[in-house]
Amino acid sequence: MGNGFVAELLAKSPCAGLLPLEIGTVSLTEVHAPAIWSVSAYRRQAEAAAHMLQSCHGMAWPAPNRSTGRADARAVWFGRAHIVLVGPIADPKLAAHAALTDQSDAWAVVRLEGPATVDVLARLVPIDLRQSAFKRGHTARTELQHMSASITRVGDQAIQVMVFRSMAQTLVHDLKTAMEAVAARV
Repeated sequence: MGNGFVAELLAKSPCAGLLPLEIGTVSLTEVHAPAIWSVSAYRRQAEAAAHMLQSCHGMAWPAPNRSTGRADARAVWFGRAHIVLVGPIADPKLAAHAALTDQSDAWAVVRLEGPATVDVLARLVPIDLRQSAFKRGHTARTELQHMSASITRVGDQAIQVMVFRSMAQTLVHDLKTAMEAVAARV
């Protein structure tokens, strides 16, 4: 039998107690997405899934290495015939053409913003994130330090980073270290 006490469990975001940070000219904040859904088109159903995404959510199926939508409802390319819908709950009508998986609790999502954002990320990722090469709406699946990440430009000086929730503390540590190094150069 129990001891008569009932534990009160409180949901915490992946970066609870870690963010926000502002170091030098760069800020790091957690993005609180109400929902994150994996949407993988069934074989020979990519075109139908794209039409359904447009019909249900008002956004195009993103081309490889691109994202569509807006801040509160974004579709991010994640691989061949695979996207992640960040913001809205996936409309069940999509299930006729794609496998839907609720991954809302699986990801840590942060936003790095400021004039030195690219300088910070240049210390951690093996791709060119300068705005001339990586424009608004561009996205990449890549490594960030030693983590698998999705990186999406969401503004002129703003980049969204997604990593597995279990890596949230490491992500914040690595970004903070890079932010401090860049700020120390000034």
